[in-house]
This record gives sequence, structure tokens and C-alpha cells, in this order.
Amino acid sequence: MITAQFFVETLRGEGVDFYTGVPDSLLKYVCAYITDNVDAKHHIIAANEGGAVGLAAGYHLSTGKVGCVYMQNSGEGNAVNPLASLIDKEVYHIPLLLLIGWRGRPGVHDEPQHVKQGKITTGLLNVLGVNYEVLSKEESVAGQQIKKAMSSIRETGEPFALVIEKDTFESYELKNKVDYGFTVSREDAIKTVTGYLPDDAVIVSTTGMISRELFEYRTSMGQGHHRDFLTVGSMGHASMIALGIAINQPERRVYCFDGDGATLMHMGNLPIVASAEPRNFVHVVFNNGAHDSVGGQPTVAVRIDLAGVARSAGYRHVVTVDSIESFNSCKDLLTQDGPVLIEFRVKKGNRKDLGRPTTTPVENKKALMRFLQSDDLKKD
Repeated sequence: MITAQFFVETLRGEGVDFYTGVPDSLLKYVCAYITDNVDAKHHIIAANEGGAVGLAAGYHLSTGKVGCVYMQNSGEGNAVNPLASLIDKEVYHIPLLLLIGWRGRPGVHDEPQHVKQGKITTGLLNVLGVNYEVLSKEESVAGQQIKKAMSSIRETGEPFALVIEKDTFESYELKNKVDYGFTVSREDAIKTVTGYLPDDAVIVSTTGMISRELFEYRTSMGQGHHRDFLTVGSMGHASMIALGIAINQPERRVYCFDGDGATLMHMGNLPIVASAEPRNFVHVVFNNGAHDSVGGQPTVAVRIDLAGVARSAGYRHVVTVDSIESFNSCKDLLTQDGPVLIEFRVKKGNRKDLGRPTTTPVENKKALMRFLQSDDLKKD
């Protein structure tokens, strides 16, 4: 394996000193090192990968230098538009270094949401005309690959991608951690909220720890999982899935369990939800100010008035809580006319023994659809 310090210092030697992107589990150690050792002007965690490409383009336009954009391979989808219509040599011809974590690489076991993306990761780069190399786990070889990538970028003015496999970087612990002082665990918050929901309600939970914790809660209570849609991939889209259900089943309460990073990734969803005026829609955002499942890199969600954003977007009721007691005092919002947004501020972290859903995505989908299409209330 190679050290994050070696990687960043080698890039520094090649003139790269600006980083932006969305954190990834395969890149968490190098992202942590960048967070600790690169100032805020030269490292910006973006809301989504397309925005990061735009940031790097603006950096080049203003400095003439090459920026580095990091992402999980699932983020290629968000980045395709600016890569094809902004960065490409047939448009503005802007140089760029991409750092892409290769989840779901063929032959390597991974979670189901990564399988398809893993198969097409390099194919997408080929379609986009982006040259790439899979970064070696040996520093001597990796150093040469970095030099080759930067040489190609300088000679062609085109982007180049370094694709990162599992266990490429040695462990590095983030030192620049922010403690917001929140005391409630996300898991306890999820248990509390879920415990108040009607038996015929549906929950659409976002990718990452929230879906995992909801699944484990149902299991611990001896309940089935047929009322929950676990959005194990498609970060940022849970609220639109929930809206689609709410509009077409107006007599059923629909709850979106979202994360702060996911909400920021596609914040334009908030006014779309509000404009649809779904009276049966409740949006619960569990906000810990971090991309918790990929290394704890910070988001800006605690620094903004998220409830105020939802209010301005047109949500009927909004509230921010940071304790079980403060939530209990406004729990009636769970059944009031929506759209409602409840921002529940929680502490970072999760149980080390937290499991993963034992049902497949297709099994989850079919069970939910049977529940939604049944005229009879299904109870556990």
C-alpha cells in the first residue's frame, strides 16, 4: 500500500495543490490527509461530483493550474455532464486530474449497489475519452504513474484519471475533527422517529448508515421490512423516490429518512417537493455534519439553516431538534399536513457491529410493492 502523504506530496511536486470532490470509502485516508494538510482555499468538499468538476474548471481558468477531483465511481454519473460538455477538448478543453474509487470492481466482492457501476467504471472513462490508469499499490510504481498522468495532462490539456482499488492507501486517521456537541446517536434518533409512525406508513431511507440502522431496528423489533424502501445507492435521490410514492398514494403517510450529505447533493429537490404540495410527505434529515459512512469528512450542513432553506423552498412546517426531548415536543408534526421537514441533529459515528440488509434490493422492492398495492393494512 502507499501512504496518503506520499500521494499528496508527489502531486504537489507535479504542481497540483487544489482538491475538490465528494468523499469515498476507498479514498477516505487520502481525503483525511488532504483535510488535515491542505487549507480551506485549496480544498473544498463539494455537494456533488459535477459541482466538483465545475470548481476545478474555475480553478484552472483563474490560475492556469490543474486541479484534482476525487469521487467514488458512483459519482461518475454526476460528473458526466460537465466532463462531456465543459471539460472535453471539443468544448473548452480544460485539463483535470480525476481520482476515482473503484467500488464493485469485477471479481471483488462488494455491496449490490456497486456491482453495475463497478462493471462500467472504466468503460465510462473510455466513452468520455478520458485516459486512465489503475494506481499501483507500490509507491515506486505509483509515483511513476502519477508523473505519467500529469505529463499527459500537460501535453494534451485533457483530463486523466487515476482509478483506485480497495486497500491502495495505508490507514490515516483524520485529526481535524469537529465536535458539534450533539448527544443523540443517529440510530437512537431513527428508533425514536420510527416508533411513532403509523403502521401503514412507508419509509424511504437514504444510502449509507441510515438504511442499515433502519433495517437493524426493524429486525430487533421482530418487524418485517416490507414498509421500507432502502435506497442503498443513488445518493441524494431518496426524497424524489418518496415524493413519487406520496403523490400516487395520497392517503398513505410517506416518510423520507435523509442524510445531510445526501440532502446537500441534490438540494434542488426541496423546492420540487414543496411545489408538489404532498400533504402526506414528511422529510426527516438526520444531520451530523459529516459524510459518516466514508470517513467522516465534514459537510456544510451544520453551518447553514437547513430548516430555513426548506421553509424558503415552501415546506408547510419545518423544525430543528437536537435531543429526544425536543423531538418529542413536536412529534405531532409526523402526522400533520405536509410537506414537513424535521432536521434532527445527531452525533457522528455508528456501532462497530452494525450489520447490512440481508435482503437483496429486488426482494426489498417486491415486498414494498406488494405492501403498497394491498388494500389490507399489513401488520407485523
